[in-house]
Amino acid sequence: MAEHQISLEDAQTNLLACATYLAEEILSSDGHGEAMAQIVPRYLEKGEVDLAAALADAVADPFIRDRLLTSVAEKCAAMDDDEYAFQLVEAIEDNGTQSRARERIALQKSAKNEFDKALRICGDLEHPDDAYADIALQQISQGDEAGAASTLGRIEFPYVKAVALQNIALWHLQQGAAASAVEYLEKAAQAAGEIEYAEEQIRACIDVANHFIDAERSDRAIEFFDKAKTSAENLDNIHRDAFLSSIALGFLRAGSVDLADRTLDLVADKTQMTSTLVGFSQAFNEKGEGDEALETLEEAYAILKSQKEMEIRNSQARFGLWSSIALLFARYDKPERAIEIAQSINDDEAQMTALSNIAQTLAQQGKDELARQAISAIFEDSNRLTALVGVSDAKKSLEKPDEALGYLDEAAQLAETIAQLTPRSSAYIELARRFQDYGETQRARQISRENLETIARIRDESNRAVCLVNLAEFYEQANLDLTDHEKATLHEMTTKRQW
Repeated sequence: MAEHQISLEDAQTNLLACATYLAEEILSSDGHGEAMAQIVPRYLEKGEVDLAAALADAVADPFIRDRLLTSVAEKCAAMDDDEYAFQLVEAIEDNGTQSRARERIALQKSAKNEFDKALRICGDLEHPDDAYADIALQQISQGDEAGAASTLGRIEFPYVKAVALQNIALWHLQQGAAASAVEYLEKAAQAAGEIEYAEEQIRACIDVANHFIDAERSDRAIEFFDKAKTSAENLDNIHRDAFLSSIALGFLRAGSVDLADRTLDLVADKTQMTSTLVGFSQAFNEKGEGDEALETLEEAYAILKSQKEMEIRNSQARFGLWSSIALLFARYDKPERAIEIAQSINDDEAQMTALSNIAQTLAQQGKDELARQAISAIFEDSNRLTALVGVSDAKKSLEKPDEALGYLDEAAQLAETIAQLTPRSSAYIELARRFQDYGETQRARQISRENLETIARIRDESNRAVCLVNLAEFYEQANLDLTDHEKATLHEMTTKRQW
């Protein structure tokens, strides 16, 4: 018999308590850990750190246990209970995770502008550079330029320093201080030049260049893209094409079509070529060059289709690109082409996801018949339900609540046909949230009641607990109380083991 942190009385009158009670009885260490990974964060949101710590400490899986204890320690630091936070850190078994927990505590102190305390904690870390970078950014946000400069000076690795300086530059851009942003980007560029590892230096140069574009300094961006290109050409590993692809797109964003095309010519992998052309197409479309965007998208699709089996390095990445191309055709006002391309995807999940996204896009454009056509092409009920919910969301954004509710009602009817109970429960949650948003509280309650009855029938103990956690979150957000009938269901679930 498991030792419970939750009383039976609480479990029979509260959804989260019931989920926790049932999770505590799970005999499988994997199942118990998976359930607690969802439950503990909910108690942390409520500030119940003692209960969260006890639940985390009872997890047998050392990886999940240490990760959860880290989260509890971080929450304690946020609540200024630093002593308890460090006690929890000491209970973490893995040295690396323990170090990360100390780093997270330091960042919580930094977020509270307790910089001296944060820096003292970092002084005990084996690898404090990432923490120093975050602290420096927080100091800048508080106007402490001198403190930030001192903290940046503690960073040993040039790549981390380059990233830290870029983050500060982005902060200045967000504040509308372009001159200060450029100043920090120049410092980041200098740090990037000190990086010894080729891949890291290329990545840093690309990032700096992209941020120069954001700062409207395309001249400097082109310089750094060119530097990255020269280094990437000398690589002889799988990163070469990915880097060249990013650089080609960067040249285009910086305004040089010629340099973009010449860099793209160096890319050998067809998936990367396609990815770059998709990016080109989006860039052309943003500039209002619709014909060029369509022509480039057709070229991308032709290259992707021409890829032979032996040339494919990552099937999922390829299917993802296929889906993106189909969706872009819909956005470019080519709905028939979009649906045709989506239906040609030779992966069921990717195909249905593409059709669902296309349906939502077409509904947003007011092309309801074509949206219906895309939905009808989806053969799996759960995916068709997702598409209907997406179309409902599109109608809501168009301020057409009656149509939006109609699609939700259709989706709710479809939910009952989903054979697997866990996906059905997830669908019910999404439907209930939307009905509640529309003020249809009774409809939301009805679906939630059906959801609870569905959860009670789930045989997998971990899935049942997780579904209860999700339902509990909805009830709390919607400020709903349990009915006597629902409490009776919890009573049955906690007194009768489900097989």
